[in-house]
Amino acid sequence: MIVSVTKIPENLKVEKIFEDEIIRAADVVGKIYGAENSELDVIFTTDEKIHELNKKYRGTDRPTDVLSFAFRESDEPEILNPEIEILGEIIISVERAKIQAEEYGHSILREMVFLSVHGMLHLLGYDHMEEEERIEMENEQNFVMSKLGIGRDFK
Repeated sequence: MIVSVTKIPENLKVEKIFEDEIIRAADVVGKIYGAENSELDVIFTTDEKIHELNKKYRGTDRPTDVLSFAFRESDEPEILNPEIEILGEIIISVERAKIQAEEYGHSILREMVFLSVHGMLHLLGYDHMEEEERIEMENEQNFVMSKLGIGRDFK
């Protein structure tokens, strides 16, 4: 899977290992779900920026941890290279990930990878609006995290 990583704002401090592990997670997700020839954008941002996006696109006036915008659900023109499927964008609040990692008692690295996996599953069509969907998505998240060798004690 092709993964591009961006920071908004550009001077946002994000350790390189976060990028490396999220790219590794994307490769594993690609292999598991047959999306090896896909492209994904990952954007690291602040609570302030993700709050703006959450309000604008979801009508929810608060920051969130991760947002996913699937390309195939949009009205974009045909893909120029049909051999590569553009999945979409995942936007992760680094600040929210730090807070949640502390709340859950695991590392920020584990939380960032988990949020990226959660976002990728959304781009692949998984959801958690209904209880049955939530259980299925949770099982898929756990499966991917185990394939990555990342448990709650992951540093």
